Amino acid sequence: MLKLILSLFIALNVMAATTINGIAILVKDQPITLYDIQTEMDKKHLSLDNTVKKLIRHKLQEIEVKERHLHVSSQEVYEEIEKMAEQNKLTIMQLYDVIFKERKLSEKEFKEELKNNMLNKKLFNAIAFSHMEQPTPDEEEEYYRLHIDDFTHPESFTVGIYSAASKERLQEKMDNPMFHAPDVKYESNTLVYDAINPRLAEMLNKTEVHRFTPMIPAPNGKHMSFYVEEKNNVAAQPLEEVRAQIANMIMGENREQVLGDYFDRLRLNADIKIIRMPEAKKKVAEKPSFESWMK
Repeated sequence: MLKLILSLFIALNVMAATTINGIAILVKDQPITLYDIQTEMDKKHLSLDNTVKKLIRHKLQEIEVKERHLHVSSQEVYEEIEKMAEQNKLTIMQLYDVIFKERKLSEKEFKEELKNNMLNKKLFNAIAFSHMEQPTPDEEEEYYRLHIDDFTHPESFTVGIYSAASKERLQEKMDNPMFHAPDVKYESNTLVYDAINPRLAEMLNKTEVHRFTPMIPAPNGKHMSFYVEEKNNVAAQPLEEVRAQIANMIMGENREQVLGDYFDRLRLNADIKIIRMPEAKKKVAEKPSFESWMK
């Protein structure tokens, strides 16, 4: 009797494991499992519908990469890591440390993720650039006129820089600047627009005066936020100074449109079989990831 109960218990566990790891979708005979879907939903805080669309597109991208025989070498990955570290004024080891603390990715996992991103970039370039043309001067001038705010910025920012080891303590200070917090350090500084990281410059420019920026990682593993005290000498850049930037922005928007259309057509024509779906969860707001600050 004991053996029968034990056998039944083992069989039920095997059945449960099979269900959890079972195939949910086949994309050109390549599987997406229930576990893949549930993990992505939990990790990215997406709805079931958006998760499925995202995973199908990722699977189609993987298949396209293989069919086009695209490749990223270890040297290419290392050079990209060097570039990321330099842009964020970190050593490579400091970058690995920040990635682990903020995203819980080991060096190996980070390199693998970066390699996949670089493969996808090569794929996107191969698809998009064959379907796009450079914008005309008239198109650049029209874009400049419609997006003049994007090319208006101060010469410098007068800021208060708040930093702390604890996210919670820093958030308390941001919520209530009069809150006394000895473990939250403060430093006053003037940051020249052209001399700082472009992503930081963009964030400061979008933050209203007398407001805090969103919290971001500090190089030493701590957390920081900038209180914008003043924006000095705000002016629009002349068109000729930003014409190349505008061309890149127009090309970027066109590229996304081309890619979206390409993968929509690919999805419609691909052999995709929906076998089963996990129970849908309530969608929560999607949050910006640390990765966006490191590129």
